[in-house]
Amino acid sequence: MASSSGNDDDLTIPRAAINKMIKETLPNVRVANDARELVVNCCTEFIHLISSEANEICNKSEKKTISPEHVIQALESLGFGSYISEVKEVLQECKKVALSRRKASSRLENLGIPEEELLRQQQELFAKARQQQAELAQQEWLQMQQAAQLAAASASASNQAGSSQDEDDDDI
Repeated sequence: MASSSGNDDDLTIPRAAINKMIKETLPNVRVANDARELVVNCCTEFIHLISSEANEICNKSEKKTISPEHVIQALESLGFGSYISEVKEVLQECKKVALSRRKASSRLENLGIPEEELLRQQQELFAKARQQQAELAQQEWLQMQQAAQLAAASASASNQAGSSQDEDDDDI
């Protein structure tokens, strides 16, 4: 590996990604392992250089997040202005891909049902749930009323039975 400490390993580009880029860029060329390692180190150093400069530009503009504009300014200030047009093209491609991913992941759009119809269905479901809740509350209230009536009737019967026994006791 290019680095000896574990912390530095976290700051490199994965070898598999570099190997893939090399194969895509130079499909018919064999590249020695030392050369691949050198490419990894160069890429890592380049990214570190650009990101450090972009961070300084970001701080000078009193921002907390590095934006693509900061990276483009960093490229210019470090003498890599010739890369800017290609960087802007890649940025536009990335934005298009991100937008299409957001659209593809949108459940509303995948359903094919207009938002107004979904809202109407939601309101209908809410109304149905409120109706069911009201019916349940009504049933519980009726059960409580019946239980109270039974208790009152039982108490009344108990009182009547007690008073008739008292009358029987008086007859003796």
